[in-house]
Amino acid sequence: MDTKKEKLAKAKAELEQIDSAITMILSGAQSYRIGTRSLTRADLATLYKRKDTLEDLINALSGGSGRFRRVVPV
Repeated sequence: MDTKKEKLAKAKAELEQIDSAITMILSGAQSYRIGTRSLTRADLATLYKRKDTLEDLINALSGGSGRFRRVVPV
């Protein structure tokens, strides 16, 4: 069984991967094809949902009091 510190480290590492995947998709790398082979990455909605879950977990493991969401007016 993982310790709290190990769970926190794993969650932070996964969050970095999720952020990287989101950045790649936003830069146009959602899917691509080379010859007869193709690759399609996860959709943004799935990645954002997982990111929210990981941020909640990290906050809970870090002893935070709640999630803070930044609001950007449009």
